[in-house]
Amino acid sequence: MPALYNLAVSRSLPSGFAVVGVARREKSHDAFRAEMKEGVSSFSRRKPIDPALWQDFERGISYVAGTFENPKTYADLRAHLEQLDGERGTAKNRLFYLAVPPAEFGVIMKNLKEAGLVAPPSTPGSGAPWTRVIIEKPFGHDLESAKVLNDTVGQTFDESQVFRIDHYLGKETVQNLLVFRFANSLFEPLWNREHVDHVQITVAEEIGVEGRGKFYEQTGVTKDIVENHLMQLLCLTAMEPPISLAADAVRDEKVKVLRSLRPRERSMVQENVVRGQYARGYVKGDEVPAYREEPDVAKDSRIDTYVAMRVHVDNWRWGGVPFYVRAGKRLARRVTEIAIQFKKVPHGLFRAPDGGISPNVLTMRIQPDEGIALRFTTKEPGQATILRDVAMDFRYGAAFGSNTPEAYERLLLDSMRGEATLFTRRDEVEEQWSYIDNVFDAWRAEANAPPPLYAAGTWGPEQADDLLARDGRRWRRP
Repeated sequence: MPALYNLAVSRSLPSGFAVVGVARREKSHDAFRAEMKEGVSSFSRRKPIDPALWQDFERGISYVAGTFENPKTYADLRAHLEQLDGERGTAKNRLFYLAVPPAEFGVIMKNLKEAGLVAPPSTPGSGAPWTRVIIEKPFGHDLESAKVLNDTVGQTFDESQVFRIDHYLGKETVQNLLVFRFANSLFEPLWNREHVDHVQITVAEEIGVEGRGKFYEQTGVTKDIVENHLMQLLCLTAMEPPISLAADAVRDEKVKVLRSLRPRERSMVQENVVRGQYARGYVKGDEVPAYREEPDVAKDSRIDTYVAMRVHVDNWRWGGVPFYVRAGKRLARRVTEIAIQFKKVPHGLFRAPDGGISPNVLTMRIQPDEGIALRFTTKEPGQATILRDVAMDFRYGAAFGSNTPEAYERLLLDSMRGEATLFTRRDEVEEQWSYIDNVFDAWRAEANAPPPLYAAGTWGPEQADDLLARDGRRWRRP
């Protein structure tokens, strides 16, 4: 709702627009509007709420009560939507947002179809009414469940009508990865095995599970972050230039990356993947509990809150270039970044204080300090030739202002437009799970051994450092 309100503020919503909440609890339209206003007041990036704009916006907010299993719910919804077609000019265009557990998908899809609420796919620009559905992650919990989920959705909706939403893809800095790579002639010629030594991708959080112990006991960081967010960052970093910016052209290239990933064999996974779980420690000077001391977490839990992987993309561009990826909870600081470390100069003409010249590093900061930094070597002023590392640093906030659109604003607007580029396709989801399933298979072969512990407020277990040390490298300290 904050995203929709902000779209209204920027005059991006279509004139024929309405929001209908559907849930079990009985409540009036006014009560639902009041709840939505409270949520927008708390979480909108634009504060305070504009009273006049809200008054106009809330006219399109309404509510239908009913259980998901009861066909009457959908009959009531259809009657209400047809009423809105006349009152609000919504032209029978429907965008269903399933903010529900995946177990509810089947019954909802079936009832939507039987109630005549799902129109067949329409050709863009034809003027025919369209129906689309947004599905929240997680898209299953393994490859088999993802296939079942996709089959369930596919029985009601054509793939062109399905929008699997991952908010990471809506972030401005993530979208700018494609622009940076394919709109600038300076870096793309260097974006390959001839010039890149290795790539590091980090998704680190200071927070723990924040009361989501029951959820995390079922997922862990690998399913929560690595399978979706981190894999998407890897794909956008490693993909080939698409033939166009059409949704399927971009997604085709991402799928090719996923199909190229190594390791997949059990022994190689065990050698190239490290997991961990946070113990007691200190974050910003405050002592924090261990994961096993969190509410709703088993005292002998073996769930991963940290994972680091050495990944190879076995194709012509990246052959021999390792991608080191890591994600974790209760780490030293919150940061998401992609660091491209280039190869060192082949011959040292200059003396450096530590005996060597540092390699150039290009860093794409996704959050929180959004920007792009390039580190290179220069000479200090003076008679002696003394080398120093310096950085050219571009910051989005300074260049464009800090009040940039949030991810859901872009994604919701794209789904209304039928623009699917920033949404994951069925085969993309299944390829991600196909790769991650190999990781869990290797862990099960270890008799579910407990993950190594690391102190909260650090950068993970020692084994993760060893993963890079074996290659003569080390993790960046953002």
